[in-house]
Amino acid sequence: MYVCLCQGVTDNHLRDAVYEGCCSYREVRESTGVGTQCGKCACLAKQVVRETLSDLQGAQAALAYPAAFAAC
Repeated sequence: MYVCLCQGVTDNHLRDAVYEGCCSYREVRESTGVGTQCGKCACLAKQVVRETLSDLQGAQAALAYPAAFAAC
């Protein structure tokens, strides 16, 4: 879905920016241009970035201790 009509940025563009290494809304904004024109998309864009970062951190935490790991 389009998040920013001014720049033609979709939610997938925002997620891809996070997956490619952006660690904050500011970095995503600089990378994609989202929220740099009229600003009406900023709230939704921040929400997508926040949820994606949270999902990514949750996935990394789940991988930190695989089921086969046994502490000595």
